[in-house]
Amino acid sequence: MGTLSGWVREAVLAAGLILLLIIGLWVSTGSMPPMVVVESQSMMHDPQGEVGAIDPGDLVLVMAHERHGEIVSWAEAIEEGGVFEGWSRHGNPGDVIIYSKNGGSDTPVIHRVLLHAVAHDTVSPLNRSTQACPSDASWDPISLDADGLAGTCVLTWDLLGTNVTDVATIDWTFTDIQCSGQPHGLMIQAWDPGHAGYLTLGDNNDCNVDQGQAAYSRAQGLSDENGRPVLAVRDDWVQGVAGAEIPWAGTVKLLVANNAAQVTSRSWTMLAGSASGLLLLTWVIERATTRLIAEAPEIELARKEAESSAEEE
Repeated sequence: MGTLSGWVREAVLAAGLILLLIIGLWVSTGSMPPMVVVESQSMMHDPQGEVGAIDPGDLVLVMAHERHGEIVSWAEAIEEGGVFEGWSRHGNPGDVIIYSKNGGSDTPVIHRVLLHAVAHDTVSPLNRSTQACPSDASWDPISLDADGLAGTCVLTWDLLGTNVTDVATIDWTFTDIQCSGQPHGLMIQAWDPGHAGYLTLGDNNDCNVDQGQAAYSRAQGLSDENGRPVLAVRDDWVQGVAGAEIPWAGTVKLLVANNAAQVTSRSWTMLAGSASGLLLLTWVIERATTRLIAEAPEIELARKEAESSAEEE
């Protein structure tokens, strides 16, 4: 009975510690859940994975958009003399975001922001209830209209962090992003965002931008749960910004969910090594603590007093 109660006490203690950890992470990140497990290889920088990049099986902290502040695109991070020049996260310029595809409910995507398009010239809708716009404008439910209400018709766009302003469609070339069969880099051509938002890409996706051929002619892009192409990522579709990563810590969750096919052999090896090292460290600390306590003068004095009391009785 004593052994059973001991196990129950240990289980309650462990559950309490886990709960405190989750609450602490929630307070720190402003997101719930405060972490996500990476399932795919779309953000890998090395075939076997590396610390600092985002690999399958990694745990990534999710910073709330409001807590993080402005989301920085690759273009803004490489702008010479710009406010965010040199901004880098997880091995490349710009921020990595976690977003819902077209605001849907399927598995979120964790990819890097390449471009941030915002409305420049707008006109009020012909009919707000039907979201009807002039033929040369597109309905944007996020950007503000002249009357201050959310929702307007966008005629032209600005591209933050670049000299591209007041254009009907966006052209931009990333010479530092290499694409297979394309010697000039990633060439975004005639992209009409449709609404203010982000152009996104997985670091390991060979220029297959999430928004597909609408932005890059060779891209297949992503689809949402209804089979519709993923559009520019609106701010209200962003679940959070990728913070610190904890390598390999989510591999067990993927294994239990039968979704660990993309976890690399190196990740399994490193996880096993880390777990073994942690167990060994715990054992060493426990042995050392037990020995220190046993040899403490106070313990010896208490033992002698107990023996003396027993003899007197």
